[in-house]
Amino acid sequence: MTHAPSPTASLTPAQARAVRALAEEAEQADGVEALSEQTLLNLDLPEQDHGRGARHLLVASPSGTGAYAQVDGDSIELVVAPQQRRRGLGGALLDAALTGERRVWAHGDLPAAQALADSRGMRRVRDLWVMTAPPPRSAPEPAADPGVRVRPFEVGRDEDAWVSLNARAFADHPEQGRLTRADLEQRMAQPWFDPDVLFLAEDVATGRLLGSMWVKIEGNDGERVGEIYALGVDPQAQGRGVGTVLTAHAMTAFAARDLVRIELYVEGENAPAIRTYRRAGFTRERADVQYAR
Repeated sequence: MTHAPSPTASLTPAQARAVRALAEEAEQADGVEALSEQTLLNLDLPEQDHGRGARHLLVASPSGTGAYAQVDGDSIELVVAPQQRRRGLGGALLDAALTGERRVWAHGDLPAAQALADSRGMRRVRDLWVMTAPPPRSAPEPAADPGVRVRPFEVGRDEDAWVSLNARAFADHPEQGRLTRADLEQRMAQPWFDPDVLFLAEDVATGRLLGSMWVKIEGNDGERVGEIYALGVDPQAQGRGVGTVLTAHAMTAFAARDLVRIELYVEGENAPAIRTYRRAGFTRERADVQYAR
């Protein structure tokens, strides 16, 4: 019988590197990322700085890390090394992590994940679509609103205002709405961060932030992918065309770069948004699924 270890609040640098190597190995085998961006970022947070309260479970194998699970709030992600599968490691980790109202993510919703969820009496409760489109060849002129101006994010000035805006815009979102300044600074430290494509819309009269469009561009020349990383609008600014003007700025940024495709994430139940994205040329590539009891 396989026994999962007790959760720990932090990992050593060597353990964090081993988990990343495990995730890369699984991604190569499965064709889809094994762990989300936030889960990977959580690997490096020491216990004293871990305001998110994530917990880590590791299973060692003779060749290194055989399996890993992380509990972040009520969300679980886990990965098993391809050569260590069908030995009960995934089930043992899930049993150790699955308490209370926790849910588990299945990136790509692969058959093995479906079987594991079914064996624990779990059902699909959330679909997060990944939609992709060819890069735009040209971009529309940004819509002009005399009361709204768009400018790039300024490091050292806008951090707290952005976190406040993000919390208002995503008050009901289980992941995005939780972001703290520390979470923002983690992302700002990543190689892909470019403040020139983190667009802020502000009220001309008051300077108050009304919305933001975060564009993410990753990859090497000839393989770069553009992502609508996060579009958030203050609920009190709805109806002022903030989302439209910010999206136009994102498309202008995409058109100016040599990209192979653009992508975004959208909730599978958000039918109006999906219709809008489909009209813009996006198609569903896959779904990441959450399971719960």
